[in-house]
Amino acid sequence: MVLASGFRALLCAFAQIFLQQRPGFGLAVLLALLVGAPNLLGDALLGALAGNLVAQRRGYAQADIDIGLYGYNGALIGLLLSLKLAWTPLLPLLVVTLAGASCLMLKPWMQALRERRWLPAYTLPFVLCGWALPGLVSLLQLPLVPAAPPVALVDSGWQAFVEATLRGLGQVIFLDHPLAGLCLLVGLFLNAPRAATWALAAAALPVALALLNAPASPVVLQGLLGYSPVLAVVALTQLYRRPWAPLAALLLSLVLQPGFSALGLAPLTMPFILACWLVLASDRLLRRAATGCAPLPESRRIP
Repeated sequence: MVLASGFRALLCAFAQIFLQQRPGFGLAVLLALLVGAPNLLGDALLGALAGNLVAQRRGYAQADIDIGLYGYNGALIGLLLSLKLAWTPLLPLLVVTLAGASCLMLKPWMQALRERRWLPAYTLPFVLCGWALPGLVSLLQLPLVPAAPPVALVDSGWQAFVEATLRGLGQVIFLDHPLAGLCLLVGLFLNAPRAATWALAAAALPVALALLNAPASPVVLQGLLGYSPVLAVVALTQLYRRPWAPLAALLLSLVLQPGFSALGLAPLTMPFILACWLVLASDRLLRRAATGCAPLPESRRIP
């Protein structure tokens, strides 16, 4: 029974990367990883498991652990480290350490969210760990994965549009394989059809705009402009029935992303986080100005 509960929590951690909490969708995420980059799967599982175990050892709420809230940042950290760093005995230790740190960062934020109505943390612990990675690489003299040869990309026509759109979905978990994106899309449609529809539109919009001004850049064709809009609309469709909020977050995430490159920072999922924060904060201010009422509480599924 304990083993089954732990496995379910592990699957939910992968589902929470897309702000879902059903283990069936977690299986779809694992399938996408098997299809698109099986070499990343081991460290992703290790990161999610480390986050869950640290939460248990610290005595955090079991209900939160069971729905994956303490594992998804660790899974993303495992994916990022496995993607960037060549294997050494230090790699699994670093995955466990940073996954545990992400869990410790998330707990007080979640408490403040519930008690003092802070904005959700989303994937902020993962982003902070990701931004610390270059310093750790330099400090520990960790070897990097050699640069892969460029992938041949179709740069015009309907095939380019479909492939780049699916890659935009896959890039949420660092996958640039269209079939992996399709696995995620099908799983999301089965789990949350409305969120899946918005996610498909969010991944397709930057591609469509780029292809109108062909030739599209490799950044667009690889789906690197799609993943933050995808996460933004999935997050806000859970909170708002009207389309203005997810649409605003989609556009904001597209506008914000180039600024991180200009600052010399990897965007990771920070454009998604900032876009959602801006929409949620604006909505709170408007509600208070219009009615003087406290804003509606956010879903506990979105820490």
